[in-house]
Amino acid sequence: MEPRNIQRNKTRAVRIGSIHIGGGNPVAVQSMTATKTQDVDATVGQVNAIAAAGADVIRIAVDSRKDAEALKEIRKQTKANLSVDLQENYRMAEIVAPYVDKIRYNPGHLYHHEREKPWQDKVRFIADIAAANDCAVRVGVNCGSVDPDKVGLFDEEDSISPMIASAVEHCEFLDGLGFTRYCVSLKDSDPSKVIEVNRRFATERPDVPLHLGVTEAGMPPDGIIKTRIAFEQLISRGIGDTIRVSLTVPNDRKGEEIVAGRQILADIAAGRVRSVVDFGLPTLNIISCPSCSRVENEAFVVLAQQVKEMTAYARDYAITIAVMGCRVNGPGETDDADLGLWCAPNFVNLKRGKEELGQFPYEDILPKLKAELDAIIARKTMA
Repeated sequence: MEPRNIQRNKTRAVRIGSIHIGGGNPVAVQSMTATKTQDVDATVGQVNAIAAAGADVIRIAVDSRKDAEALKEIRKQTKANLSVDLQENYRMAEIVAPYVDKIRYNPGHLYHHEREKPWQDKVRFIADIAAANDCAVRVGVNCGSVDPDKVGLFDEEDSISPMIASAVEHCEFLDGLGFTRYCVSLKDSDPSKVIEVNRRFATERPDVPLHLGVTEAGMPPDGIIKTRIAFEQLISRGIGDTIRVSLTVPNDRKGEEIVAGRQILADIAAGRVRSVVDFGLPTLNIISCPSCSRVENEAFVVLAQQVKEMTAYARDYAITIAVMGCRVNGPGETDDADLGLWCAPNFVNLKRGKEELGQFPYEDILPKLKAELDAIIARKTMA
């Protein structure tokens, strides 16, 4: 359902498989598989289940050649519109492109592989591959992995301007290549920052379709509430062409992301929206990444719930705790939290801001976390 009486931004239309985003088309709803990609049967089952829940595009993580081989088989068994997220190795584009409808790359991750090669050469390679294989592209900028060349150009406290500068630079470069079949996403775990970064980008590049999302939104219902705040304030202003609700849920509940997204769109269409934009409430804030196939240990989902339950006593303190499920998002995207946990296969890394506090077994991490949390509360009480 489309928001009524809302003047949508006149972005250009971009085709992703059987659908179009932008250009006045309905806001598309996306999700991502959480199964191990190499488990073809499980991944096909989840793709089809998410599609049945109403997904327009479904993203699959491909981090290795074995994942790519599995993707080839997955493609044979589903008609869903598929997207793949390139991580550090941009050359994976050539291997996966024949089997997907969209490729997502992160400008910040382009520096991790073949460091001596200019990022422009890597983007040109991705664009050429996408064009040759009838794929769209998403330029995905995340708060925890911004282009390092852009970060140094702005004040240390300004996390938004480097994201916009990076996105605009990549748009201009792709335009210069004659490749315009792309969209952009600018994500943060703070809804207020998601609102600001997307409003500013949409002012600068109103022609570019935007993929909206609050990264590491967490568990329902909190994760849905955070996402709803951002989406309502953006979509009600005509900003946003496709959305992803990122929730930390067990594998068999991934369809809830689609249900939540459709409900938010329906509520905006009916005028059932919040009037408060500011999410900076003086309360405990737990952020956690969406469960996906890169999660190192499925115990991460259980741990996230345990953290939420254990920390309930601190609900009236403005403290942020981040719980991340893998090495991709974990190290960088816990830096801004008061306390951060990122999960390896057999242990959990505990951080206080950017400071590493150690690695602990899953069964030992909650008491360690509580001790650190109590220390923060004590300092706040003394202040």
